[in-house]
Amino acid sequence: MLDVLWKFWLYVGYFLTVAASGFFLYRLCVPFVRFRRGRFWKALLFLTLAGTSGMVIWIGDPNLLYTLPVFFALFLLSTRGDRVGRLAVCVILFCLEMSVCALLDSYLQLLSGDDLYSWYDVVTRLARPVVFGGLWLLLRRRLPREPVVLSRQLWKLVLGLAAMPLCALIAVVLLTFRRYESVEVYAVAMNQGMVVLPFALLTSLVLLLAILILADHERLEQASRLAGLREVCYQGLRQQETQVRRLRHDLRNHLTVIRGLVERGDNQGAAGYLDQLADSPALRGSRRICENEAANVVLAAKAEVLEREGAAADFAVSLPAELPVAEVDLCALLGNALDNAIEGSQGAVDRRITVRCKADKGLFMLRVENPLGGLVNADLSTTKGDKTAHGFGIPGMREIAERYHGTLEAGPREGRFELLVCLPIGTAAPAAP
Repeated sequence: MLDVLWKFWLYVGYFLTVAASGFFLYRLCVPFVRFRRGRFWKALLFLTLAGTSGMVIWIGDPNLLYTLPVFFALFLLSTRGDRVGRLAVCVILFCLEMSVCALLDSYLQLLSGDDLYSWYDVVTRLARPVVFGGLWLLLRRRLPREPVVLSRQLWKLVLGLAAMPLCALIAVVLLTFRRYESVEVYAVAMNQGMVVLPFALLTSLVLLLAILILADHERLEQASRLAGLREVCYQGLRQQETQVRRLRHDLRNHLTVIRGLVERGDNQGAAGYLDQLADSPALRGSRRICENEAANVVLAAKAEVLEREGAAADFAVSLPAELPVAEVDLCALLGNALDNAIEGSQGAVDRRITVRCKADKGLFMLRVENPLGGLVNADLSTTKGDKTAHGFGIPGMREIAERYHGTLEAGPREGRFELLVCLPIGTAAPAAP
């Protein structure tokens, strides 16, 4: 009877430690990924992290290879967003989790000695949630509330760096697949593991911190772009105010000229003078493109840029005064789309930029087309070093579309570049992190 109760409590303790490890790994994972819609996918990822944390990973044991495809498949199935980014986070978390399990399973027995050998399994099970909980507490203050956002190029860089601890982990764990046939090789592998496994663990932690730092940098860059957009709008308003003040200052002189023309009987001259006065920028007022004030400011500012650069603008925008889209997100979508179009059309013969935007039947739709003035990279990337016009700001726009459960499609088509954004806005709100 005592044996039965002892085994029962062992199983209960085993599941509790697995659940605790899964909880800490899940909390560590959440800031780096976006889940598919529905609680099922969150539960699936939690069970994946918890179940794999309970695997026994010995140096020389092929359990790592059995765990790897299951972990990758379920992780990628539970999450959504940029495939490269999801794969990079998946590799990092797998290396972190497996390096901890391999260190505990392979070396805790050596540290415990013969007296604690019978308690070896219990000790390793208890040590797992302690280590994972400590790692989560170590990074807790640095973890953001919203999932991080990086460009495709930065995710590729992170993925390339994450391949190093993964390869090192696989090599040292599988180095002595049949270790009992050669004690010498097994001893060498254990010595190497004491160096490689902590390296894989520390590298994984550093990569997670690097992702957070890069995400902060991208947020600051996006904030800088929005600040620049606000500065453009502010300068436009100041210019209009200056024109109004100048007109008010000269109004007496204008009235004197008109009165003189009328007194001389030059009605045609007076009418012409009034037409010139009515056509002044101060009396025309600000350009009205749509009813939404935030969108109108951005579109009007970009329309002036197009006029200065000699590009033709074809705007057809129908947006209500109130939209269930944050003004920051709306300005970022419109501003980045038009910036890309302006840059992308440079060098084209016919610089006609078409903008179609409306909110109808629960959908926000934005389509921007421009002629191609040069080559476009396959991944829409752009850097200051080359002249490719598109790609700057598209990762941020894609992130906004995903938060509203919408879509973004962009690419060249029949000599023109087309960007299409569709957001459901019936009762929509940005997705919770």
